[in-house]
Amino acid sequence: MSDPHRQTFLQQLSDEQSLPPQAEAELDLQHNTALIPLDDRVVLEVRGPDSDRFLQGQASASTAHATSTIAPPAVFCTPKGRAIANAQLIKLSPECYWLLLERSIADALHQHLGKYAAFYKTELTLRDDLAVAGLAGHQVGNVLENTVPELPQAMWGVRVSADEELAITRHPHDTMRLILIASHDRLATLFKTTSAELTLAPAALWQRLDIEAGLLWLDELQREKWLPQMFNWEALAGISFKKGCYTGQEVVARAHYRGQVKKRLMRLSIPGNEALTPGTDVMDATREKSLGEVVLSAPTTGDHVELLAIMTLKEDMPPLSINGETAQLMTLPYALERLDPETLSD
Repeated sequence: MSDPHRQTFLQQLSDEQSLPPQAEAELDLQHNTALIPLDDRVVLEVRGPDSDRFLQGQASASTAHATSTIAPPAVFCTPKGRAIANAQLIKLSPECYWLLLERSIADALHQHLGKYAAFYKTELTLRDDLAVAGLAGHQVGNVLENTVPELPQAMWGVRVSADEELAITRHPHDTMRLILIASHDRLATLFKTTSAELTLAPAALWQRLDIEAGLLWLDELQREKWLPQMFNWEALAGISFKKGCYTGQEVVARAHYRGQVKKRLMRLSIPGNEALTPGTDVMDATREKSLGEVVLSAPTTGDHVELLAIMTLKEDMPPLSINGETAQLMTLPYALERLDPETLSD
């Protein structure tokens, strides 16, 4: 559904001289509102009369949790419980859902779900024609108040326009941050009216906010490497332990109830000013033994790089190092315990 001649929303803003000024990843979000093109995200659309029943048998979240105000996180697994992709489940209409996920893994999920979709009255479409953009900052609500009648306020909250062509969802972080999904024309029109109050920022800023939120979106490098609990998905309301069966459910549930998860997503910081290569080892500095690997990183202020790593749990964590630099464990903004998606509300 992609048109090679279509202008992106940024190109349209540039042509109309409405493009916001460019900023670095260290933008002060207390006083500025960042506009961040999220070209690494894409929508996989599930449409048809059986879409609800189809997704119910595949996603870790119940379709009953996807409402007009909540778009729950979900994960799609192999029969052995390994995560193929995690996504956000946005209900556009009774017969249409948008799965928001990392672009590099979208084809793999499309192919995986396609094996099961053949038995349902539902169609899967990668919506390359849709634009995905992030807004972040404490003033986001004020910036949009005259153009969007109602915004989501809670984690994983969502609002869908009456014409079902625009979805706005709030992602975890103390700073308000929204993802907007619509056609490039629709987003260009929306941002044109607010461009004077926006600052264009790089994707590295959004990555840093994901790291601060302890939130990992699996990419192709991570496909089928981890159980969902290893990237703390149940602590972010990404797994329902009360719904019926879905592919991989038995393994995921067994790991939860038997306490068999020995690896977890952790947040760390090291000196430096360049992002690390995914897969870089996190070492036990006293024994020169790998305890895990970096999965996401982004430079931050003060010549430091913050990162997420999936690591083996230890009762007493030893001193850590990455590429010879001392690594400091940082606090996650949530407890490593189950958060039931049934409790989400907005």
